[in-house]
Amino acid sequence: MHAPLALPVGGSADFSEGSVHFIGNATTLIRYGGFTILTDPAFLHQGDHVHLGHGMYARREVEPSCQIADLPELDFIVLSHHHGDHFDDVAAAELDPGTPIISTGHAVGLLSEQGFTAGHALDTWQSQLVTKGDAQVRVTAMPAKHDPDAVAGMLPPTMGSVLDFGRGDAADFRLYISGDTLLHDRLHDIPQRFPGIDLALVHAGGTTLLGIVVTMTGEQAVRAVEIVEPRVAVPIHYNDFSVFQSGLDDIKTAAAESATAAEFRYLSHGETYRFRPIAP
Repeated sequence: MHAPLALPVGGSADFSEGSVHFIGNATTLIRYGGFTILTDPAFLHQGDHVHLGHGMYARREVEPSCQIADLPELDFIVLSHHHGDHFDDVAAAELDPGTPIISTGHAVGLLSEQGFTAGHALDTWQSQLVTKGDAQVRVTAMPAKHDPDAVAGMLPPTMGSVLDFGRGDAADFRLYISGDTLLHDRLHDIPQRFPGIDLALVHAGGTTLLGIVVTMTGEQAVRAVEIVEPRVAVPIHYNDFSVFQSGLDDIKTAAAESATAAEFRYLSHGETYRFRPIAP
């Protein structure tokens, strides 16, 4: 456990309802318990190109639903990894460099080089507690595998995350974000260590680089949902860039054939999913 990050208290902590607003790609705005959290900020415009390393580029196919100037004041950012389609040049130029960012050690190092001063690095299963008065959210890094063995080391280290919201030691709501990952054995450890996931944001898209798939296809994303067993699953990261080969229809088809008890909720850019915790 890292030293707690204490934020200034502003307003009351409302745990009766929360929301996830889908901006595009893996960028979402999560609001719950008095916290406002941004994930994987990517704000390039439709038609712009992003560098993915090793001479590879991708074209943005869908306009994000808003820009950084439209965002409310942020408490912190959860960044799955430092890659051009998850932390882009717009984010680097326009985000407040003092905003706390929770991510991998690799990402925190690169963020520091870009002038961001409040990086918090996590290894797998490590946690960062963030407090705001009597409200808290505990962010724990989950295992993720972005690059298959054939291209090992070509992609940045990545993490999933679990966000446990509540007061004191009581967790009112558990949210899982897969991050960019493939199916891999360590996903099975997640429901063992963190059972009772209320909501999962699942990265799909079937991202293909050099002919190799490096994020889950729609079918694989549904398989991941079957593994982690959330109450509700919201697919994201499915159609924003030219390197994506598996769209939302693939997820819907696989979900319709799945025996999982999870409820799938589908968001288009600019739409918001509102959630409530289960009454004790």
